[in-house]
Amino acid sequence: MKKPLTLLAVALLCVSCAPATNTTPTVSTSKATASAPVSLSANSGPQAPGGTVPATIGITWDQASKDQAMDVAENAMTDFARPTLEEKQWANDLARWLTPQATADYSAVDPANIPASRVTGTATLSVDEANGFGVMAAVPTNAGTYTVQLLRTGKDAPWKVNRLTPPAS
Repeated sequence: MKKPLTLLAVALLCVSCAPATNTTPTVSTSKATASAPVSLSANSGPQAPGGTVPATIGITWDQASKDQAMDVAENAMTDFARPTLEEKQWANDLARWLTPQATADYSAVDPANIPASRVTGTATLSVDEANGFGVMAAVPTNAGTYTVQLLRTGKDAPWKVNRLTPPAS
């Protein structure tokens, strides 16, 4: 195994040390042409051939989906808004509601720095009917209304919190 690697390394070294055969820059006089038509952005036209917005792939919004998203947002915010809890217990309790990325992101948070200590009302959702995979929830707390981003990977998959954003100061 060492011999092929050694030969490859020597060959690469020789190629990199060899003098260039033509060091004079060339200037192209031909104009660049697009290999495909330019795709347009959202309000200017389609980005995909056929010009249709992708379907939600079988995930539609129903009342059960909305209720589940609201419950997860409220429960996650309830576990999040406990600044007096010991860090390890706080992180473990919160992790059950989080996406893997959010679990990693919030693992270094010191709960003592969280200004909210309780949820004060019911979550409200901002639903995009064309997106059955994600939703934003507004959850009122005693420190203001937090925005909670929820994601799911499929119709029957549980909602998970990806981000808890504090109220604007």
